[in-house]
Amino acid sequence: MQKRTLGRSELEVSAIGLGCMGISFGYGNAMGKADAINLIRSAYNMGVTFFDTAEVYGPFTNEELLGEALQPYRQQVIIATKFGFKEGKTSLGLDSRPATIRAVAEASLKRLRTDVIDLFYQHRVDPNVPIEDVAGTVKDLIAEGKVKHFGLSEAGIQTIRSAHAVQPVTALQSEYSLWWREPEQEILPTLEELGIGFVPFSPLGKGFLTGKIDDRTTFDKTDFRNTVPRFSEENRKANQALVDLLERLANVIDVTPAQIALAWLLAQKPWIVPIPGTTKLHRLKENIGSANVILDAKDIEAINEALSAIEVQGKRYSEQAQKMINR
Repeated sequence: MQKRTLGRSELEVSAIGLGCMGISFGYGNAMGKADAINLIRSAYNMGVTFFDTAEVYGPFTNEELLGEALQPYRQQVIIATKFGFKEGKTSLGLDSRPATIRAVAEASLKRLRTDVIDLFYQHRVDPNVPIEDVAGTVKDLIAEGKVKHFGLSEAGIQTIRSAHAVQPVTALQSEYSLWWREPEQEILPTLEELGIGFVPFSPLGKGFLTGKIDDRTTFDKTDFRNTVPRFSEENRKANQALVDLLERLANVIDVTPAQIALAWLLAQKPWIVPIPGTTKLHRLKENIGSANVILDAKDIEAINEALSAIEVQGKRYSEQAQKMINR
């Protein structure tokens, strides 16, 4: 697989990473341990070197799985994890106090079976802790050799600038896809100016852009998509127009809708690295294959023109989840 460098840092990763959240958290029942380890190792064997986790995924179990699965290849992979919630639980709210960041780093190092975290993200901006204090704490962890790179997630441009002034930010992770293009307005120009890489999560619209979800689909009762307005039955029916467009484009060049969606992201900037997640080996192979789908300028123009006629319906988060995103 091709490699990409995140911004002007020296952090080189596979062009497609693996978002590991869904293995343990968020999308219904967790995978069995053996199947999860097999999936992660299969990703590595297919060329993936960039793996994304967080203490809250489980909580804690996702980091443990990743640590065990990647231990044989630790020197060949980049592991990203996150801090920023009280006691590792999203339900308890935000906590990016310096002491908490340090405690999370120590605990994550043990669960990941490593002596250094390659990329340490603030999971959500904590309005009660100055971002300069957050960046300064991670800067100290970098100086101590426990962390290599600093990242932010779902941060706004002023937060990014303020953090970057204290400790260079290697990557911003935020949602970005064909059905959520808000980062194009201010985020992407700021990242390009500062030399920061971009790691889109939910690059397949939480599964919707694969074409395998419609208004009749039912989700497990623990699946967080049940709380997402964009996934209401009415909105799924309205948003089918976007999937229909992807399917038409995919048929023309003999690929899948998911591969079109990921290739479109890769074509936006050379420092963008999407991290689609999956629990299925055939989907993993499909996602990785998108790195070989080349969309030229005419393709991108045609996609963007067609998209301009489609208005995606529904908010991307529940009201409670949206409160934790401070732009």
